Amino acid sequence: MSRSGKISRRDFVRTTIGTGVALSAPAVLGTRARAQGRTFKVGLIGCGGRGRGAAAGSLEAGKILGFDVRVTATADYFKDRAVRAGKQFGVPPERCFGGPECYKALLETDVEIVLMATAPLFRPLHLEAAVRAGKNVFIEKPVAVDPPGCRRVIAAGELAEKKGLVVTAGTEMRHDWNYRKTHQAVVVEKALGRLYAGRVAFCIGHMFWTRPINPKTADDLVRSWQNWITLSGDHLVEQHVHNIDIANWFCDGPPVSAVGFGGRGRRPAGDMYDFFSVDYDYGDGVHIHSMCRQINGCWNWTGHDFVFEKGRTNGGNHADCRNSPIPADLPRAPSSHIQEQVDMLYYVNKGGPVNQARAVAESTATAVMGRMSAYTGRQVTWKEIMTDPAAKPDSYNLTLRPTAEDFEKGTVQIPPENVIPLPGLSAAR
Repeated sequence: MSRSGKISRRDFVRTTIGTGVALSAPAVLGTRARAQGRTFKVGLIGCGGRGRGAAAGSLEAGKILGFDVRVTATADYFKDRAVRAGKQFGVPPERCFGGPECYKALLETDVEIVLMATAPLFRPLHLEAAVRAGKNVFIEKPVAVDPPGCRRVIAAGELAEKKGLVVTAGTEMRHDWNYRKTHQAVVVEKALGRLYAGRVAFCIGHMFWTRPINPKTADDLVRSWQNWITLSGDHLVEQHVHNIDIANWFCDGPPVSAVGFGGRGRRPAGDMYDFFSVDYDYGDGVHIHSMCRQINGCWNWTGHDFVFEKGRTNGGNHADCRNSPIPADLPRAPSSHIQEQVDMLYYVNKGGPVNQARAVAESTATAVMGRMSAYTGRQVTWKEIMTDPAAKPDSYNLTLRPTAEDFEKGTVQIPPENVIPLPGLSAAR
């Protein structure tokens, strides 16, 4: 349980995996959900803890809204995980798909909504395919690991919008009512005047999965994806994107440039850093300091602090806006990771379109920009990686390898373990 008293995403997953959904709408809301007479068929791509937690959250969201929500297909790189998830949610084995192309089989079924919780490397390819197949998508953060991947997600979101589909993202604080109302008050309504500066952080202890496995095969890489830059984007991208997303949201757009540094001294596996510190320049004199770390025995803090002309906010503690940005008929869930599933079902039921792909892709790209600066020791600009192919082509076209397509083709080259980028010497990654 988080110190704020809210149910954390990890607590929710721990509670629901293997036991079914523990919460009920009447108990949470104090009122009986009104049956709407609509059934939603949900497919899950990526059946690890986060994916199964999202599926359980979708079922809970259905109770809150009064919909009949059913998980009817699962897919995972490893078929045994898809089958285990299928057993949890009552999916027959013939609708549990495995292998690098498992997503294609799932997208051929009659699911209306797809939940994506694979390793970040695979998400641009999977989102493109889902949108082309006419599916509504909830996509976990981050949505890519490199600039071309971020741009692919933006393009897929634009296509989804043209097709009238809904794409929502797992940047959960954008679904939190207090954050939404605080953003309305201080960014839209200017209740605190001009933004001066801020800081965001994701400083925690060593993650349990960072153990050396000396990978020999593509399967080994996927099993240990959290250890590898090419599959996760490094922890600056994979985890700290939550807080960087809030910085972009409260600064009303992505930064102009990033200058960062980082290093590694304690991590025993993979090729990622232990810590990052990045200065993001948002223009007009506004700078946001970003820091993240995964080392035991250190001071920890995860959060936000924005300093305005007339006060400051942590992003969720100034919710007295004049005009609420939240639809009057949208139910409030007991936590933000359930709220994101409530929002998904709510907008699909309304008929869409909703496109959250751009915002989450821009936040992912902001994190990637900080990583590139830390790895190389140079300033990296938004123009170079996202908007001008001619400004610095090697940055704009930077593609981490192996790619998602390499896993499908069987052309994966195994990266060496414990060989890390060296600032001033390494090329951009």
